Amino acid sequence: MNGKRIFGTVLTAVVGGIIALFVYSLLLEKPEIKSDNGSANPDLVKFTNLPANIEGGNLDFTYAAERTVHAVVHVKTVTEQTNRYRNPLYEFFYGDQYQRNLQPMLGFGSGVIISSDGYIVTNNHVIENSDEVEVVLNDKRTFKASVVGADPSTDLALLKIKAKDLIFIQYGNSDELRLGEWVLAVGNPFNLTSTVTAGIVSAKGRNLGILPDQYRIESFIQTDAALNRGNSGGALVNTKGELVGINAAIISPNGGYAGNSFAIPVSIVKKVIEDLKEFGEVQRALLGVTIQDVTDELVKEKKLDKIEGVYINGLRENGAAIEAGIKVDDIIISINGFKVNSTAELQEKMTEFRPKEKVKLIIKRKGKTKQFDVVLRNMQGNTNIIRSTDLILDAKFEELDKEVTDRYKISGGAKIVDVGNGLLSELGLKKGYIITGINDKEVNEVNDIKNYLGGGRALYSIEGIQPNGTFFSYKFRN
Repeated sequence: MNGKRIFGTVLTAVVGGIIALFVYSLLLEKPEIKSDNGSANPDLVKFTNLPANIEGGNLDFTYAAERTVHAVVHVKTVTEQTNRYRNPLYEFFYGDQYQRNLQPMLGFGSGVIISSDGYIVTNNHVIENSDEVEVVLNDKRTFKASVVGADPSTDLALLKIKAKDLIFIQYGNSDELRLGEWVLAVGNPFNLTSTVTAGIVSAKGRNLGILPDQYRIESFIQTDAALNRGNSGGALVNTKGELVGINAAIISPNGGYAGNSFAIPVSIVKKVIEDLKEFGEVQRALLGVTIQDVTDELVKEKKLDKIEGVYINGLRENGAAIEAGIKVDDIIISINGFKVNSTAELQEKMTEFRPKEKVKLIIKRKGKTKQFDVVLRNMQGNTNIIRSTDLILDAKFEELDKEVTDRYKISGGAKIVDVGNGLLSELGLKKGYIITGINDKEVNEVNDIKNYLGGGRALYSIEGIQPNGTFFSYKFRN
């Protein structure tokens, strides 16, 4: 009996010792990961929050930087300035005007080469109103650039230089960007060429309300990569060196970098650039609705079941949506299977389509969902493709005949035959008005208007004659 008791005590002590040794090894000893040759194997350690190209536990952006820095260019602009003033009494007798030339205004920014034959993307605000555009490559070669087209509503412009076999950046997928993902900004801040900064994606789908165009589309990628003056038009790339955005803006109380920067997603860039190359004009597809975000206040006001989708608060007469049977107070849940929960997300998705294309909308109405097939239309309310030669300032013009020039005693001009829904309509101009001057330059034919407003130049002055012979003039800046 005593022997059995002693054996049990010894067995208990042995088992207890084994358990204690096991716990000690787990809690107090650091296990060493060994490879086949006995050395530590860092490849077995995975950091899920870091990109694959890390070395020694540190981020390594050299691959992405080397792939992209030679494809980001320095964009320099020259804008001629004049002050023009009038003396109606003097002109009545002498038909003359006074003009004083000022020093040219110089500007700079960045651009991204997107093809080996010299197409370059930049911001519209970098080249807007410029008379000359020059591009300096990273290898210091300099080229005169022509402006293929510009789109103020997305703040994008397309340049072309006569060169070949250029290094360019391939498109990535901005839709796949995730919050917290590392990105690089490549550009030329303060005229310092080939500058690379790094940061993370802080937010997506930001609508800042900074673009003046009435059809503006803002769905910015927000990052904390440092940007400063001169970075506009530069590249935002992922760690693979793929283009995911075009850097455009910062929020700053003093004009310098203050922690947040914003880029136009490549999902918007690709479509705009394709349209500018093919048509010289962006083919903007419209649903024909006015929209707003669904907020907690709206849910309470309209007695909605939850915060979801994008709310329709108005319909354009003869627009695509009303034709499809969509109504005010409907909520857009998704477009072609892509869920939208903000106006910025819906607008960004709409940039992928052209007029005449059909999209499938999932609409929530009184708590129930239904699919609507909508054939998209252009800004003129039809499904035609609009080319740059068709519209100027959303209006159509025709040349003057001799009878008109004799009647008004003018040498030339351009007559409005369709005022459209753009700026001229907002100014109160109507069909039959004659434009004789644009941006302080004399208009003798329709092509003069195209030339004076080409290359993304804004309209800052316009003058002409009403059908009753009365002179009119508008000036938007000094």
